[in-house]
Amino acid sequence: TGGHTTEILRLLSCLSESYSPRHYIFADSDKMSEAKIRSFEQKRAETFSNSQFTLDRIPRSREVRQSWTSSVVTTLYSMLYSFPLTYKLKPDLILCNGPGTCVPVCIAALLLGLLGIKRAIIVYVESICRVETLSLSGKILYYLSDYFIVQWPDLKEKYPKSIYLGRIV
Repeated sequence: TGGHTTEILRLLSCLSESYSPRHYIFADSDKMSEAKIRSFEQKRAETFSNSQFTLDRIPRSREVRQSWTSSVVTTLYSMLYSFPLTYKLKPDLILCNGPGTCVPVCIAALLLGLLGIKRAIIVYVESICRVETLSLSGKILYYLSDYFIVQWPDLKEKYPKSIYLGRIV
């Protein structure tokens, strides 16, 4: 949502036009991200004339303060939407940064790779606000991502598989 979208758009602003088309996936209950993405892409189109992107919504896998038990059910529901969408998009790279919405998409991408359909590289960037501990998405994707990037040296010490690049957003 708001903060995560701002962070991911800052990361995307550094990418060349070869990262096209871009497919944005966000929670259906997220009311802010679509406008931010459209604004970002409109500005990007001024620099890169062949800028292509799509927007897709999936059910939110976990709301803030949602109980663990019910979040299992909502995450499974979100996965039901993520599998056909990920199959349709067949991404080369998934760049994600924290909201629970990214977990079902990454799991769907991993399944496509295991089935030999399409292998996607998963890059997870932990939010700048995570100074001492990982987010729940980070705790899950630490084990599933190809590259796990943290923005604080304390997290690099606690999670040796991570890559510390300093503050990148």
